[in-house]
Amino acid sequence: MSRLSHSEIHMVHRIGWLRAAVLGANDGIVSTSSLVVGVAAAGSGSTEILIAGLAGLVAGAMSMAAGEYVSVSSQTDAENADLAREKRELAETPEAELEELTQIYVDRGLDRDLAERVAVQLTERDALATHARDELGISETVAARPVQAALVSALTFASGAVVPVLVALVSPANKTSVIVAAFTIVALAILGGLGATAGGAGVVRGAVRVTFWGALAMGVTAAVGTIFGVSAG
Repeated sequence: MSRLSHSEIHMVHRIGWLRAAVLGANDGIVSTSSLVVGVAAAGSGSTEILIAGLAGLVAGAMSMAAGEYVSVSSQTDAENADLAREKRELAETPEAELEELTQIYVDRGLDRDLAERVAVQLTERDALATHARDELGISETVAARPVQAALVSALTFASGAVVPVLVALVSPANKTSVIVAAFTIVALAILGGLGATAGGAGVVRGAVRVTFWGALAMGVTAAVGTIFGVSAG
């Protein structure tokens, strides 16, 4: 009787990098496009628009990296603190921890005898990893990685932000707002669709929700730029 290999690819395995990538690229496109559209709507020249876009790209990428690193580092600190406490409890009160693990499996639907046997076997194999996964919800798949998240956020922000900057570079100053907005809508729709596909969700739904909020952000900043541009004039 032949044995067939069974391999599955689950979307949750991508959650670490996918979240940071989609968030970074979306922020890069939306924030830089909004900045460019707002500055252009205020009546600025091509040089001012380009400088504003480049400044937004650099500042945004650094801000995203720093913010993501601090945020994920805080999560890592919390996870490490929980693991240290769990390790101490396993050393000091192993019977209570075994009972706690058994009850977890009972609550998940196993009968008492089977739950106890499973708890004993998994504890003998790797008690800390078992409690981390089944009690604390911490596993290798979803473990926080600060440096990875920071780098992905910075790079994806820059890759998204470069789109409106390049469009602004080749657009006439008096039409920059309209052209950048149009390219941004298309870019956001593509990004939303790709993010939804990578995450296993509906393409249309992903594209619509990303595009809507991006269009709203650009509309608001364009209105602000127009108001202040008229006032300054």
